[in-house]
Amino acid sequence: MVGRLDGEVAIVTGSTSGLGAAIARLFAEQGAATVVTGRSADRGETIAREIAESGGRCAFVPADLGDGDQRGALVHTAVDLFGPVSVLVNNAVSPSAIAADGPVADIDDAVWEEMLRVNLIGVGAMCRLVLPAMVEAGCGAIVNVSSRAAERGSRGLAAYTASKGGMNALTRSITADYAPLGVRCNTVQPGYILNDARDHGDERLLERFRGMHLTRLPTARDVAYAALFLASAEAEVISGVTLQVDGGSSSARGLTLG
Repeated sequence: MVGRLDGEVAIVTGSTSGLGAAIARLFAEQGAATVVTGRSADRGETIAREIAESGGRCAFVPADLGDGDQRGALVHTAVDLFGPVSVLVNNAVSPSAIAADGPVADIDDAVWEEMLRVNLIGVGAMCRLVLPAMVEAGCGAIVNVSSRAAERGSRGLAAYTASKGGMNALTRSITADYAPLGVRCNTVQPGYILNDARDHGDERLLERFRGMHLTRLPTARDVAYAALFLASAEAEVISGVTLQVDGGSSSARGLTLG
C-alpha cells in the first residue's frame, strides 16, 4: 500500500510526547523517514523504537531547539541518516517558559527570551536550515503547529500568545517568499485537545469542554491528520493557511456554545 508521504524525509520537532509524537507516528505510518527530536532521550528513544517495530523508518536525534548548534546538528544528522529534509513540522515549545508565563506586567525578560527563542526564533532558524535543499528540489512542506491562543487571547499567557501569533505571521511570510519556488508553509492551529492522562475521570470538566465544541472533542490524532494533509501532495496548492483543529469552536459565538 502506498503511503501519503512515501519518499519524504520529515523532522518533527518536540515529538517526544503529545502532539509531536502523534504526528511523528502518523508520518512514519504513511511512509516518511521520520526524525523524532526533543530533549528527553528516554521518551524519544522509546517512540522511535515503537515506530521502527511497527515497520516505520525512524530515528531519534536529541536537540534543544533553543540552541543554535543543536538545531544545526539535528538537521545535519537527519540528512546523514535519510537524505535531504523535505518536510519540517515545527511543534517544539518551551515548557519552562510556559510555566513561568503570566500577564504581561508580570513577565520578566528571561521568560520572554526563553519563550521566543524556542517558539519563534527556533522555528525561523529551523526553516532557514531546511529551506535551501527544498528550494533546490523545487518542492517541500513546512507545517507550523500553533495554538488557538494566537488569535483568541488567554489570561495569564501573554508571552506564549505572542509567540504563537508571531508563528502564524511567519507562516504567511514564508509563503510569500517561497511558495513561488515550490515550498509550501501552513499552520495547524489546535484548540482544546483531549488528553487521557490529564482528563481521565474528570467527567465534570469534560462535560464543560464538550459544551464548548460543536463536534466531539479533538484528539492528538486529529491534529496529526491535519498536519499529514498539509504535508502531503494532496495540499500541493495550499500555502499560507491556518487550519483550525478545534471542534468548530472558533466558528461560533460564545453564546452559541453556552
